[in-house]
Amino acid sequence: MKVLVAYWTQTGNTKKIAEAIFGEIKGKKELKELDEVESLEGYDLAFIGFPINAFGPAAPAKKFLEKNVKGKNIALFVTHAAPDKKEDFERYGLDFEEFQGWLERCKEPAAEANLVGFFDCQGELSEQIANFLKKQEDPKLRTFGEFRDKTLGQPDASRIERARIFAREILKKFKA
Repeated sequence: MKVLVAYWTQTGNTKKIAEAIFGEIKGKKELKELDEVESLEGYDLAFIGFPINAFGPAAPAKKFLEKNVKGKNIALFVTHAAPDKKEDFERYGLDFEEFQGWLERCKEPAAEANLVGFFDCQGELSEQIANFLKKQEDPKLRTFGEFRDKTLGQPDASRIERARIFAREILKKFKA
């Protein structure tokens, strides 16, 4: 079995998760940035990761998924700056249900794939993106910009371990 771990990252968060997943794979495997992947031919399974941008999948990942995943075994992993727990959303005045919609939008470009798993976790919001968000007219975006200090150091060791567990669970389905 040949497995690909491909990712698109802006800040390094998604790369950290990709490396954790990659480390759990035994046998034939490749780790690549998404823009290095021309197709998924020859792979039995592909883990594809990207951050949430503008309330959905990052544009390069969306384009790649729409073009390349039809009929392929895909496991998605997504990083974002949002909290992991519903109660944290409420504490900071954020909408948990809306966030769930963002996660669902991340799956949509892979609708024609055999989606075998989905993982998400918090990553650190970069200072540059936080400053950009704080200047927006939309109060929701400003709130996310103010949320940066709650994301520092993410993904932490516990989130990276959750990614490893996710990888092992997916690989068990393929006995790899």
